[in-house]
Amino acid sequence: QVQLVESGGGLVQAGGSLRLSCAASGRTFRGYVMGWFRQAPGKEREFVAAILWIGLTYYTDSVKGRFTISRDNAKDTVYLQMNSLKPEDTAVYYCAADVSVSTMRNVRSEYWGQGTQVTVSS
Repeated sequence: QVQLVESGGGLVQAGGSLRLSCAASGRTFRGYVMGWFRQAPGKEREFVAAILWIGLTYYTDSVKGRFTISRDNAKDTVYLQMNSLKPEDTAVYYCAADVSVSTMRNVRSEYWGQGTQVTVSS
């Protein structure tokens, strides 16, 4: 059974930092793209960042320069370091895995985690 389990969410003040982790299990994720999405209350889910097996990264414009995605292929774990957080970053953050970054950028994915809440207070 494939599982993606996120951790690291919480409450932080504007300007602060959080690091999200996502541990994948249940199959090999060699060659898979790992990514992060978010969904704020009353809004549609949106793509945040993705990283290829070889380390190439993609970001949505609103987080460039503030968020960094990374992965540990040996542990099938992906991370999202979030700095200079803003109230508008408040959302449930979801980890995902798919073979295609194009699929992810269209806010679709083969596998999804359950999500972790990130709340940024002003």
